[in-house]
Amino acid sequence: MHVKRQRPQRFPRYLAGRSCLATLLVVVLAAGCARYRPRPISPAQSLEDFESRRLDLPELGTFLADRGETAAWPPRTWDLHALTLAAFYYSPVLDVARARWAVARGGVLTAGGRPNPTVTGGTGYNSTTPRSQVTPWIPEVALDLPLEVAGRRGIRVAEARHLSEAARLTLLTAAWQVRSDVRRGFIALYVARETDSLLARQQDLRSQVLEILESQRRVGEASAAAVVQARVALAESRVAAMDASRLAIEGRGALADAVGVPPTALDAVSLDFAGLERVTVGVPDQDARRRAMLHRSDILAALAEYEASQKALQLEVRKQYPDISLGPGYQLDQTDSKWTLLLSLSLPVLNRNQGPIAEAKALRAEAAARFLALQSKVLGEVENAVASAHVALGQVQEADTLLDALRRQESTARASYDAGEISRLDLLGLQAEAVATALARLDALSRAQAAVGALEDAMQTPLDMERWALEAPERDTSNGGGR
Repeated sequence: MHVKRQRPQRFPRYLAGRSCLATLLVVVLAAGCARYRPRPISPAQSLEDFESRRLDLPELGTFLADRGETAAWPPRTWDLHALTLAAFYYSPVLDVARARWAVARGGVLTAGGRPNPTVTGGTGYNSTTPRSQVTPWIPEVALDLPLEVAGRRGIRVAEARHLSEAARLTLLTAAWQVRSDVRRGFIALYVARETDSLLARQQDLRSQVLEILESQRRVGEASAAAVVQARVALAESRVAAMDASRLAIEGRGALADAVGVPPTALDAVSLDFAGLERVTVGVPDQDARRRAMLHRSDILAALAEYEASQKALQLEVRKQYPDISLGPGYQLDQTDSKWTLLLSLSLPVLNRNQGPIAEAKALRAEAAARFLALQSKVLGEVENAVASAHVALGQVQEADTLLDALRRQESTARASYDAGEISRLDLLGLQAEAVATALARLDALSRAQAAVGALEDAMQTPLDMERWALEAPERDTSNGGGR
């Protein structure tokens, strides 16, 4: 009997077709993958971008118009509210906070990801099989399917969402800090400019007084001591004026830094300080202060971090239960199809995850302590700020009363001078006293505005709620935004 000799086969033909299908699947999956795009940073370019920032850029105008904050662009004057919104657009502090929030949102996607199955392929070779009868190759493929148990994926997602919420609230805290910095810089610049103006007026008055006293001394009507005293007073005014000029430059730089623009950007606009000339806000009651303690963004962020620590502990507890892996496999053993199904899990015998559980418990206790410490600190800040605001507002009222009285007295003295009833030196003395009182009133106003700012910071709530709406909105930076 004649037996036809078979040619040895390397692989069955239908396996070659499946191999092509697998290759096609890999190509399709690779096409859906994200691609890396480098974004190098050039210090020279970033410096040029910063120096080109202005308060009349169309991108900033669009940012404000989208929020209904400006009807005409650019505005004729810039007040504290408009500068704060510009800071929300330009501030690098908010850019960092936005980036951290984006990282936390990415963490939610990471936590919700399911473990990918693993495919293992291989081949064997049976050297004892006659190659003339059947192929000696034994190809096989195995699939490993990890299955999470005890709801661990849902716990991870909940933890990541709490952390994302904490990052969002931290962004609001950063926005409030930006507003606070802008307010302090705005007040400092206002006080420095007003002080410089009053000192210039004082210097002019003291110069006139010195001129009159020197004339009187030459005819023997004034003493040398009076002339020396007038010269010392004039020198003090000149030194104080130079110091006020320095403070104006520093205030301009601080305000520009808070807004996120170069100081030259402020020189090109007109600033409106009318809202700072008087303090008309009221100090909130106890219920309002209590609500502020319960709704500050940093307190809520600490609470969200505590809830995340709770989920982290729950996840470590659930990790005591081992995951399960299913491993179906297929083997073509010399034309014989063989299927296998494997079940694997780790045995919690030597390690029941006690170490990570202990760490998670300690981290939860730490988060709770941080929350309580922050709440206690906020309570002290609010109480101190309320007390300081009451005192500062009272000082401004007293200074206003005194200044009004002096201005009425100055008006009466001017009429008396025009009538020849008092001398010019008497009128200048009264005018100098009014300027000194105006300087004292400006100092009281500065401290009152600082106290109001500290109260707003402690409550993290603007006292003029109708206009202020604290937000740190997203913005389009795809084209640089004039940055």
